[in-house]
Amino acid sequence: MKNLYIVALFHIKENYLMDAIELLKKLVFETRKEEGCLQYDLIEDIENKGVFFLVELWETEEHHHQHNGSEHLFEFRKNAAPLFESSTEVYRGSKLF
Repeated sequence: MKNLYIVALFHIKENYLMDAIELLKKLVFETRKEEGCLQYDLIEDIENKGVFFLVELWETEEHHHQHNGSEHLFEFRKNAAPLFESSTEVYRGSKLF
């Protein structure tokens, strides 16, 4: 099975940056404990304030599917939604070379 690569792009409202970072930090630490999670890193855009992205690498599609049903992801989505300026953009792919 191929590994699954994901990049999730977030635009956070300026007044809520610290709140969002705390929620994202908890999400990252909990997700890294999951079976099949090979990478889960929060990156801050160096040119655009309030833009963050998660870089994810999953052993399989099934591992990511299990992550999507996790309690900590559900809690993150519920608590972070009001802090976003726009919908999260998610890109999924597989490594070519």
